[in-house]
Amino acid sequence: MTTLSFEKIQEQLDLTRQAARKLAFASTAQKNAALQAMGEALLASSDMILRENTLDCEMAAQNGQSDSRIDRLRLTKERLESIVQGIHEVIDLPDPIGEVMTSFEGDQAIQIAKVRVPLGVIAMIYEARPNVTVDAAALTLKSGNAVILRGGKEAIRSNIALVHALQQGLNEAGLPIHCVSFIEQVERETIDVLLKARGKVDLIIPRGGAGLINHVVENSVVPVIETGVGNCHVYVDEDADLAMALAIIDNAKTQRPSVCNAIETVLLHSSIAERFLPDLMARLTEKQVEVRLCDKSFAMLQSTEFAGSPWLTMAQESDYETEFLDLILAVKIVDHLDQALEHIYRYGTKHSEAIVTADEQKARRFLQEVDAAAVYHNASTRFTDGFEFGFGAEIGISTQKLHARGPMGLPELTSYTYRIRGQGQIRP
Repeated sequence: MTTLSFEKIQEQLDLTRQAARKLAFASTAQKNAALQAMGEALLASSDMILRENTLDCEMAAQNGQSDSRIDRLRLTKERLESIVQGIHEVIDLPDPIGEVMTSFEGDQAIQIAKVRVPLGVIAMIYEARPNVTVDAAALTLKSGNAVILRGGKEAIRSNIALVHALQQGLNEAGLPIHCVSFIEQVERETIDVLLKARGKVDLIIPRGGAGLINHVVENSVVPVIETGVGNCHVYVDEDADLAMALAIIDNAKTQRPSVCNAIETVLLHSSIAERFLPDLMARLTEKQVEVRLCDKSFAMLQSTEFAGSPWLTMAQESDYETEFLDLILAVKIVDHLDQALEHIYRYGTKHSEAIVTADEQKARRFLQEVDAAAVYHNASTRFTDGFEFGFGAEIGISTQKLHARGPMGLPELTSYTYRIRGQGQIRP
């Protein structure tokens, strides 16, 4: 990275910090007006945004990116309208800033209130999902925070076009355009500048693959909320409704395989595996899912029509460790719930896990013992999402335990302060 690039980013950080100070005191009406203007600007600029996104997608295809990764990158008119609808949902959400979380009387009758306040400047470091650009801008603005965005090079044209429209909306609403800043330089070193920007950045949120997240966590001197890596499982118990299990697995794997709440492994109880596997393979292979089977499940299918199928291969140990983000699914047979729990403990990433069973006691054990941000009984893991939870857009899905966990909405983008009122009291 050149000295000029470094200096430009430092200038952006300073401007973003200044914008954060002004935004912290903006009224709910001002913030909502800005969000409305930002949504209108996105729709008015839709032709330009989609044109730039098409160029990004074409370049990704030329570079050999998979169809599922290009799908994460692609914007359509319908997707852009959905993104703008997300802004409107954020407008409708209560403003967390100024909320009195609790209040009480302290010694000598001093009045103490715990009040939500913005964090300040949030840095988003993410990969090829341009919708994150708008979701992050909307949520940080409503929660009184400025954001500096560093997207992946695969979406650079799309992101520049999106941010141009967002800043146009901010300007029309009378708020500083650097409430939403974007780093256009794509050199990897630009990430490290943000990781070392202590005093200028208050929080870093990485969204992307394990490599990106690990790099941020291991190298940042700024606080980080770890998000996103989703090696998710569905365990089909011996007491499961198998038709229900089939529908849940299908949805959790194929509805959108390129996202972090899609499942990567199915665990099958040994007593139902032999009769369930053919139906599962028929459903998955029809949708062109490559299935990587443990030795027991592979052997069970050798006497069926699926023997020799090009869609079925033997699983390697690494398959159970992998977030595929693609139409690939690993399968493993277990003999009881404890084995399923142990497998999830060993390979899971504390994102989203599900059990399918009619046994309430086993469901209760699973919900209590699985250590994950979202744990499901008889439902698809695809529900781990800010929209589905009623949070409007989400800025990420936290897989850690401190401060925030699961889909992160407005309250998770705040801190708090204690405001104390007295009448001249002094401590004896």
